[in-house]
Amino acid sequence: MIAVVYWSGTGNTEKMAEAIAKGAGDALLVNVESLGDFDAAGYDKIAFGCPSMGAEQLEESVFEPFFTETESKLGGKKVALFGSYGWGDCSWMRDCEARVQASGASLLEEGLTINETPDADGLALCEALGARLANA
Repeated sequence: MIAVVYWSGTGNTEKMAEAIAKGAGDALLVNVESLGDFDAAGYDKIAFGCPSMGAEQLEESVFEPFFTETESKLGGKKVALFGSYGWGDCSWMRDCEARVQASGASLLEEGLTINETPDADGLALCEALGARLANA
């Protein structure tokens, strides 16, 4: 089973999440703010998405606490990462990749980052990421 879990402030990362879920086929698509009792243990493959915030970090009030709690449940899972950004060199994504690898999960590939609003080409990249996750 596949889950696409994201937080989005402006809607850019949400658009990416929707395209990834579309590419993955039968995937749970859920915003972290409405997760309820999400349990990573029920999924073999998870895509996590969050935009870069502040000084190139994960969103602090909702996504960061969720991700910190979930890290311990990622061992042995296939994980993909994605997010939008408006500035910087995507160090927040590299930090997130390192956290996933330290958790014992298998990182599918480098995180997919898109500057600002994803265009048609960016959405196609997202769909392709979802398909690769589904076939991994």
